[in-house]
Amino acid sequence: MPPDIGDDRSAVSAALGGRQAGFTWLMDQHRTAVFRFARGQVGDDGEALDITQECFVSAFAALRRYDPARPFRTWLLAIAVNKCRDWGRRRAVRRFFAFAMPLDDALDVRDAAPDPEAALGSAQQVARIRSALAQLPATLREPLVLCTLDGLDQVEAGEVLGISRKAVETRIYRARQKLSELLAENSPE
Repeated sequence: MPPDIGDDRSAVSAALGGRQAGFTWLMDQHRTAVFRFARGQVGDDGEALDITQECFVSAFAALRRYDPARPFRTWLLAIAVNKCRDWGRRRAVRRFFAFAMPLDDALDVRDAAPDPEAALGSAQQVARIRSALAQLPATLREPLVLCTLDGLDQVEAGEVLGISRKAVETRIYRARQKLSELLAENSPE
């Protein structure tokens, strides 16, 4: 390893200067974290490896937009979050078409959707939860969403947010308390 590369900032500078050593250093430092995050999202080692590769390709293509005032791993994990979401959307589309049947056969398929009243009640409950979630301060909402909805563990969420695991744990606890209060205040009579 060249002596002038010892941290993310110098590695990014080297990579932007076209030096392979900068790219290599960044990959060596961060690929395990990105792979672990992706595997946690998709549950499959092969898919996680593909996502990790896509993440680094995208990161290196956008390296000029990286803000060196922010931690590189946070920036990289934000790209990984988007890649995992893209993977989820592609997977949903593939699953939809895998189960698609010819139109003539589909005419006899019963609609499994809930009746309109149940759907309305469910939609109203979801709207109440979304509204309450939107009322939370960002400092409470972000770790709650990362851990509960996006499936990150508290250490990973802390890395993405630039805070400690304990701070993530505390904020999630407070977010759940506040969310319960907001839902209780706005509950239908």
